[in-house]
Amino acid sequence: MKAIAIAAASILALSLTVAVHAQEKRERASPHADVSATLAGKKIAVSYGRPYMKGRAIFGGLVPWGQVWRTGADEATTFTTETDVVVGGLKVPKGEYSLFTIPTEKQWTLVVNKTAKQWGAFKYDATQDLGRAQMTVTGASKPVEQFTIELVPTGKQLTLKLSWDKTVASVAIAQP
Repeated sequence: MKAIAIAAASILALSLTVAVHAQEKRERASPHADVSATLAGKKIAVSYGRPYMKGRAIFGGLVPWGQVWRTGADEATTFTTETDVVVGGLKVPKGEYSLFTIPTEKQWTLVVNKTAKQWGAFKYDATQDLGRAQMTVTGASKPVEQFTIELVPTGKQLTLKLSWDKTVASVAIAQP
C-alpha cells in the first residue's frame, strides 16, 4: 500500500512539473523563431526571441546605445554553422555560438561568443568572445513592429539581417 502511495505521489509531482514547464513556455511575451539557410550545401541557423515594439522607444531606449544587447529576447540568440564561415571578416569555425550586438547611433558591432547557451546578456563574458565584426546599418523603409532576423542568400554568400523599429543592421556570411 505504501508503494502505491509513493508511486502516486511521484506521478503527481511529475505531472505538476510538466504542467509548470508547459505554462512557462506559453506565457512568453516574445515568441521564438528559428531561421536557416544553406551556404555551399551546409546549414547555417539562428534561433532567437522576437520581442515587439509595443509603442516603446527601442534603440537608445529599451536597447541602450553602446551596450551589449542579447539581440532578441529571453535566451541569448544562437548561431549554428555546419561549416567554417567568415562573418564580416571574422573567421568562425563550424559550431554553435551566441550572438550579441552593440548598437550605437551610427555603427553596430556583431559579437560572436563561444558560450552558446546563456540567458540574455546578464552573464555575458567578453573573454569568451570569438571575435567581433562591424555591421552595416540602414534605415527601414517602414517601422518593423517585431524584431526579425533573416538569413538572405546573396550570390555565393548570405546576409545576416536584423530588423526592428526603424533600423536594419546587416553583415555578410561567406565561405573562407
